[in-house]
This record gives sequence, C-alpha cells and structure tokens, in this order.
Amino acid sequence: MPTTAPTSNDDRKTIILTGASRGIGHATVKRFSAAGWRVITCSRQPFSDKCPWPMGPEDHIQVDLSDPVDVGIAIAEMRRRLEPHGSKLHALVNNAAISPKDKAGGRLDSLSMPMDLWHRVFHVNFYAPILLARGLFKELQAANGSVVNVSSIAGTRVHPFAGTAYATSKAALAGLTREMAHDFGPHGVRVNAIAPGEIDTAILSPGTEKIVEQIPMRRLGRPDEVADIIYYLCSDSSSYVTGAEIHINGGQHV
Repeated sequence: MPTTAPTSNDDRKTIILTGASRGIGHATVKRFSAAGWRVITCSRQPFSDKCPWPMGPEDHIQVDLSDPVDVGIAIAEMRRRLEPHGSKLHALVNNAAISPKDKAGGRLDSLSMPMDLWHRVFHVNFYAPILLARGLFKELQAANGSVVNVSSIAGTRVHPFAGTAYATSKAALAGLTREMAHDFGPHGVRVNAIAPGEIDTAILSPGTEKIVEQIPMRRLGRPDEVADIIYYLCSDSSSYVTGAEIHINGGQHV
C-alpha cells in the first residue's frame, strides 16, 4: 500500500518550554521558532496575541506549576499533542520559576519566609521540572532528547534580591540536574542546566545597577544570549554534553 509522505510540520523538532511568556522564556521561543522548531509553550497566563510566532495559540498550554494535579493534567495534554508527531520530544526546557517578595518588595530570608510560600516555590522551581521530565520520559527517549533546567547564580551564593526559598530551590535544581543526567543518560536523554546571572528582563530588582558595577563585563546579559546557550544544549552540537551547568553571567561568579 502507498504511504502518505509526512508533512513539513511532522519533520520539525519539538520543544516544550515552561515560563514562556516573558524574558528568557520569550527569547527562547523566538530562537527555536526561528530555527524551524515546533514550540509548545507553557505558562500561568493564556497565550498573548502580541506574541509573533506561528501556531502560538494552538501550541500553548496554560498550567499552574505549583499545583501537582494541574501539572499532571498538563502532561497528559502535552503527550496528546505530541502523538501526531510520532510522540517524540526533542527538548524540554524547565524555565518557569517564582521568587516571592515581602509586601514592600524586599527579599524574604530564612526567618521571614512563610512556609506556605516555601512549598509553592519548590513546587514550581524544583518539583515541576522532575515531574515534567518523568511524565514525558518516553517521548524524550524516542527522540534522544535534551532537558535543560534553568538554575540561577543565586543557587551558589547569597543574592541581595533573590529570596532564600528561590535560592535553595535553584541549588536543589542544580543537584537534580546531575542526578537526572546520570539516570537519563543510559536511555539516550541528555540533561544540563544553565545558571544565568543578571539578565536584562522586566523582573530586575531596583539596585541591580550596583551589582553590574561588580560584574567583570560591566553590563547586563541579554535574554537572547541565554536563549542561544539553551539552543546549543538542545542541538546536535552538544551531543556529548550532559550533567553540565553553564554559567551565563559575564564573569559575575568568579
């Protein structure tokens, strides 16, 4: 019997990206979309009609990553959307994160952070990445896919703006990345992390300019610079890179 040739859409690589609505996530969507990838975006917000990439509304999933039940529902929907494309997932980028502030917009430290916020931060920043990776494991394995966890410079040092729960969740995510690389590697799935420093996004805190004065490169990073590294880690160019954490901070960590 004659077979039907796959469409160009069927031939595209697919990425699922959380936290896609702004900043690094927004730049990452544009980077992968420009390279011809199918991009499935996930965020707390509905898809914005201001976003320029093709098929955006059709490939957006609204999900509350702080709710394990909602995450489970979202995973089922992701798997359903991957079925027409061979149930293959070439990249999962865990970019979504939250860092609550106090009523004055200040840093919540170990003494002041309410326990309910601790739980919410860890659900979004730490548990959601492993839940998504495990839930989509078969699809990642089928594509010899790549997982990128977005950590932070705050995961390795006390930061003047990042709260304690955020910082410790990012430190835990870096440790999780190593464990996942060990466990997923034999199945053909690579797992890496990036640790951005001060990136020029809408969520910068007042006083960031004082930090920039101490950065060797004396400037903020750009979201597209981070997106390029994420793309590299999801491409064949990094086919023997796993278990790594790449610092993207202009030398701020030295």
